[in-house]
Amino acid sequence: MDGGSGKAKIQMPSILTVTNGTYNLELVWNSKNYDYLIYDGTKYNAAIKEGKSTFNITVPDIAKPLKIVADTVAMSVPHEIEYTLTINLIGNIK
Repeated sequence: MDGGSGKAKIQMPSILTVTNGTYNLELVWNSKNYDYLIYDGTKYNAAIKEGKSTFNITVPDIAKPLKIVADTVAMSVPHEIEYTLTINLIGNIK
């Protein structure tokens, strides 16, 4: 993951599944302070699981870097921060 201040992390490995030829990626952040993210023109709202912001996004092509914007409310006012995620496959896709 590139972008931001370097403090934000995404749990690794992330879970990638394929349903009817569509890739679905679960992103679990190291913080509960991300309330939404935007990827490929779609806004995804966070689910807070075990105190962490979690997003399930649909990814059309896992071979290309993912350009996302994630909104954090950790600062005095919300901030949208740009990130680039690169997927490296380890193991099997379910």
